[in-house]
Amino acid sequence: MFSTVLVANRGEIAVRVIRTLRELGIRSVAVFSDADADARHVREADTAVRIGPAAAAESYLSVERLLDAARRTGAEAVHPGYGFLAENAAFAQACTDAGLAFIGPPASAISLMGDKIRAKETVKAAGVPVVPGSSGSGLTDAELVAAASEIGMPVLLKPSAGGGGKGMRLVRDEAVLAEEIAAARREARSSFGDDTLLVERWVDRPRHIEIQVLADAHGNVVHLGERECSLQRRHQKVIEEAPSVLLDEKTRAAMGAAAVDAARSCGYVGAGTVEFIVPGNDPASYYFMEMNTRLQVEHPVTELITGLDLVEQQLRVAAGAPLGFTQSEVTLTGHAIEARVCAEDPARGFLPSGGTVLALSEPSGGAVRTDSGLTAGVPVGSTYDPMLSKVIVHGPDRASALRLLRGALADTVILGVQTNAGFLRRLLAHPDVVSGDLDTGLVERDLPSLLPEGVPDEVYAAAALLAGTVAKPRATGWADPFDAADGWRLGGTPAWTVHHFRLPGQDPVEVRTRSLGTDAEILVSGPAGADSASPAIGARGPGQSPGAPARGRIVSRTPDTVTVELDGVTHRFSHATSPEGTWLGRDADSWHVQRHDPVVANLSGAGRAGADTLAAPMPGTVTVVKVAVGDKVAAGQSLLVVEAMKMEHVISSPHAGTVTELDVSTGSTVAMDQVLAVVTPDEEEGA
Repeated sequence: MFSTVLVANRGEIAVRVIRTLRELGIRSVAVFSDADADARHVREADTAVRIGPAAAAESYLSVERLLDAARRTGAEAVHPGYGFLAENAAFAQACTDAGLAFIGPPASAISLMGDKIRAKETVKAAGVPVVPGSSGSGLTDAELVAAASEIGMPVLLKPSAGGGGKGMRLVRDEAVLAEEIAAARREARSSFGDDTLLVERWVDRPRHIEIQVLADAHGNVVHLGERECSLQRRHQKVIEEAPSVLLDEKTRAAMGAAAVDAARSCGYVGAGTVEFIVPGNDPASYYFMEMNTRLQVEHPVTELITGLDLVEQQLRVAAGAPLGFTQSEVTLTGHAIEARVCAEDPARGFLPSGGTVLALSEPSGGAVRTDSGLTAGVPVGSTYDPMLSKVIVHGPDRASALRLLRGALADTVILGVQTNAGFLRRLLAHPDVVSGDLDTGLVERDLPSLLPEGVPDEVYAAAALLAGTVAKPRATGWADPFDAADGWRLGGTPAWTVHHFRLPGQDPVEVRTRSLGTDAEILVSGPAGADSASPAIGARGPGQSPGAPARGRIVSRTPDTVTVELDGVTHRFSHATSPEGTWLGRDADSWHVQRHDPVVANLSGAGRAGADTLAAPMPGTVTVVKVAVGDKVAAGQSLLVVEAMKMEHVISSPHAGTVTELDVSTGSTVAMDQVLAVVTPDEEEGA
């Protein structure tokens, strides 16, 4: 076994690999960019080496710098994790040439399976069924269009060199095929440095099922059962589970045997995954999609039902040991489910988010496991992948596992960064998910029902109480009563104090408070007139009946939690202050409402807005600018492209008009909601 291993990755996978290295008594070497100098994987490794600036191309994707770090630290092997260079044949070969063990398959297998076109031809020759699609590499745009026409709509455009859903485009209308091909090429080039595409027939309402394989250098290949990965958004997985409720023992054995054949066909060694597309109404008709020549994000669910540590198995195989078990000795026990917690906003089309982790609480122990790269105080930017952590549970059956995971996600607190944790919890409660009637289109089809109905009024009420005088600590010694902003006035009821809380991408919510000694009255979205009737807590919104103000008070507070009583009901909130240490309502602070979504609230006005103003939907970089000030544009015309975390978002004109303002250029870094351009509408004829 190795004595020192360099982990050529970052985030939660680096932390997870380091954990197994520690358990095996192996010295771990972390690498980091300037953006990750204080990251968790750096703190937990035995040794850490800076490899460059924040840009991945100059750090985590630099073969030369990674090999230099291995040489300087005396590493004998390199674990690539997943993403970055994990499936880069040149990196694997460079490690071998440098005398390092690459903890993964040989470069030849990575090269073969990394080319989706060659991979399909190879496994097809081995008797594995494949999805109908284009043939040949290096197809031009015109050849892709012709292949799509022959296959028939709808079709799926896929980068030949990539994975993880990046660059994939589902096209149902042949009229937009050329535009989608161009966009897919841009994303593929950005993500993988290769814009080669293929086109495949789209299977409506498909299931995505993958088989985990392990192979050693002595000719032994086994499979470890399947994982159901059908719950996806933008062709990227969000929930994975093992085993799948779709497969019976006969189909499981047949797909496992096909996966083993696929691995043998390319001379595979190590841990890998063979992915299949399966018609939901005919599980026996499965088709090979691709092989991932690395550890998968969702590998923990397989670990929990088999009792195997897949990273340990990778290390032993890379060190030359044979597998310590046969296919007949593989047993699957219970049910495991994993949820990917990402820095993204489901209500805004899963666009990436960012911020600083102000407070963090992640469940673990017993049947719950969290693989995370997070620590409090660390910024989350748009430079790297949006996945922050994975919450995984194991239960005796699927119903138990679903219940455990919903509870674990409710207990996951990541304040300061918008995440998809609440969305995942609601998805796990969806009737079709509970029944196991899944397909890859479920999330997009039912997205409106999976989004939150809004921020609970209790959050705004608590914010206002904390911003008001009832939340202020009592001064020691004498204090001038006229300095207290409590709404007191001579000879009358205290005046209302008005607060405006604005959440990203939403209009401000007005909350009014007035002090009643130790208590206060609260109106959420109160009227313009200070003393007129208004909807109260829980009755906010158009068409709802007005009610009396709620009565509330701060029961207790610590640096991390606040307990608020509203009309006799007590609410407990996890709380994090902004870096300046202020309380919610004074600049920017965050809440986690138990069993609800986390909330970030800002005390500010509505900011610049309007139908003519185009703002950045996510923090990122402007990669394409197609217009200039003074240009005439049509409604729906694409004007700019913003990229974040290797995902493109096209900014289109809301109406016909003239570009009267353009505040960015190619290469500009933008914050979420930052103004990009203004399109002034054309005057109507005869106006």
